Formats: sequence, structure tokens, C-alpha cells
Amino acid sequence: MSNTAAPPPWVPAPVPPRQVTERRPSLSQRLEYLALRAFVGALAPLGARRAAGVAGAIARIGYRPFGIRRGVVERQVAAAFPGLDPSGVRDIARAAYDNLGRVAIEATLLSLRGPAAVLDHFVDSPDWGVVERAHARGKGVVLVAGHLGNWELSGAYVSAKGVPCHPIARGMSNPLSERFFRRTRERLGMHVMHDQEAVRRVPRILRDGGTVGFLSDQATVGLASTVLPFFGRPAKTPRGAAVFAIRAGAPVVLIQAIRERDGRYRFHAEELPTGATGDRERDVDEIILAFSGALEKLVRRYPGQYFWQHRRWKHQPADTPPHLREP
Repeated sequence: MSNTAAPPPWVPAPVPPRQVTERRPSLSQRLEYLALRAFVGALAPLGARRAAGVAGAIARIGYRPFGIRRGVVERQVAAAFPGLDPSGVRDIARAAYDNLGRVAIEATLLSLRGPAAVLDHFVDSPDWGVVERAHARGKGVVLVAGHLGNWELSGAYVSAKGVPCHPIARGMSNPLSERFFRRTRERLGMHVMHDQEAVRRVPRILRDGGTVGFLSDQATVGLASTVLPFFGRPAKTPRGAAVFAIRAGAPVVLIQAIRERDGRYRFHAEELPTGATGDRERDVDEIILAFSGALEKLVRRYPGQYFWQHRRWKHQPADTPPHLREP
């Protein structure tokens, strides 16, 4: 009889290496990938914390003088915080570029040392108990996050604490970069699934008591979404996390890795209300509304850590009043 311990029930059976069609990378994609590897290789000897500072400084150059998406960022920040003067808008925008540079390198370098390195990158985080209590109910947990702080490390922290996280990742146009980031996440202890696998795999993971991670503040064409307010403007928001939660009767927990002044992170978690009125559409919308409201509160507290480079109000109803349209 084998003495090998059985895997925990929330770890899914092995999946064939690729469930999506492989794409042959173009020359430009190969060059892009080489640049990515060169960037990581150059910063790796510095260690995650020092490398993050350097990456942040490089990203700030993208804001000024290069002006990459500068107009988008400044317009959105000004719309979200109408009381700010131009100097205040620029301060938040500059910080957002710095944060994006840090996100681009931290998870990759920490993955070279494994999940234990993630815990060293966090301060004491009492909110972890929120996830523990939700997970203990045995109905699975739907984890939702926005592009705030270091969204890559929020799921990695959950896995490093001993609760395997199954994040859903959208496919990237560059297959080489997609495989690179998938390996990074898996070395951090996460079980990555492609979005095309979600319909099949998520219900089983939740039924077996596992956790599934969704980034739920970016809408794309063809993705089931709900339009609701974000900083007072109509914003198309994915509803998949809420749909899966309602069907499984699973709790929904907002998680974010918020950067502290010393460069380490604090794990933020709060359980969101999941109504059971019997009206599934209404219950789904209420969960998404609660998520968007909770995320907005965090963004107001840490505006320089939000991903303002994404056009959050791009997809709006045709009848949106002019003063609430995309800035």
C-alpha cells in the first residue's frame, strides 16, 4: 500500500498541458519576449524589494517625459477626484506608474524563491482570518480583486498561507509571455486556469471546497457584465464571480495586497454580502455592486496604487448622460 498522502480535495485533477490552441509567435512577439526576459534578468540580482524600486522609477519615466497613456491616466484621475488641482492629479498619476512598475517585477522575482518568499514580503495581516473563516464553511470561496496594489500577490498570499488559490487568467496575445507569466504564478503556488476552462472547472473546485480568484474590474467585449457606478460613472463590470458564487452557495471575499510605506504589503480581505432573495439576477447584481463599492473605497484611500492606465469607463450605455461619459 502506498504511503503517499492523497492531495487535498480542492486541488483539481491534472489537466492536459494546454486546453487552448497554441499560437506560433511572430517575430515581434519573440523580440518582445526577449526584452521581457532581459528586463527580469537585469533586475533579478537586486532582489525583489530593490528591483521593485528600480522598476517603479523606470515606469515613472513612461509617465514623464515619454507620456505613455498619460492623457488617459490624468483624465480618469481628475474625473474620479474632481476636487484635486492639476498638481494633485499629477502626483496620483506618477504614483500609479510607479506602482505598475513594481507589479511588473515583484511577483516574478519572488517566484524564483517560492511561496515562502511571498510571506516575507507582507506585514502582519489580521484580515487573513476573513479568508480562513470563509474557507472553513466547506462551500468553496470566490475571491475577487481589482487592479489595486499588487493584484498578482493577493492570490499568491492566499496560496502561501496554505489555501490553494485557482486564479482565472485571460489569454495574452503573445504566447511566449503567456507561458512565462503562467509559470511565474504556478511557482508562487497558484493553480492557474485559462478563462476558457472556467465554465468547466470552477463549479467543481467550489464544490470540493476550493478557492477561485477573479479580477473583476475590467470589462471586455463578449464578457457577461453589469453596468453600475464606479466613482459615480457607469462602468461595465464582469459578473462571472458573482454568478459562480450564487450557483455554488459560496462566500465572496474581496482581497487586495496593499503596499505599505516600507515596500512590503498588507493583505486586505473583507467578505461581501451575498443575498439569497431567490431572484438570481438581482442577487448577482447586488454582489457586483458590493464589490465595486468596496473597491472604490480602497481606491479612494490608495489612489496611487490603482491601475488608472486602463480605460475603466470605456464601455458605457448609449444613453449615458454627457457629464457621466468616459472622461
